[in-house]
Amino acid sequence: MSDYLQVITTTEKKHDAEAIARMLVEKRLAACVQIVGPVTSVYRWQGQIETAEEFQVIAKSRRNLFARIEQAIGEAHPYDVPEILAVPVDDGSRAYLAWMDGEVGQA
Repeated sequence: MSDYLQVITTTEKKHDAEAIARMLVEKRLAACVQIVGPVTSVYRWQGQIETAEEFQVIAKSRRNLFARIEQAIGEAHPYDVPEILAVPVDDGSRAYLAWMDGEVGQA
């Protein structure tokens, strides 16, 4: 199992995405956070199929920080049930992973 992961969430507003990204980096929970979008999301919510424009937030971090990242995103996120998914990083540039290690805190 990899020590590294990407944590993904989405927000309706770009300023919410930017606030979450900045907070994760400031707290040393993520080495880097990218914001992509807008993207179109199609999903079922409360029995209805919805379509929305959202901004995808992708945080680069370590597996041992996931619980803290999940809590931080949950507290900062405006959605009732925010998407918070951890995607393992199978491999990566040794230099980049070493840089990440230096930028994130320890659990």
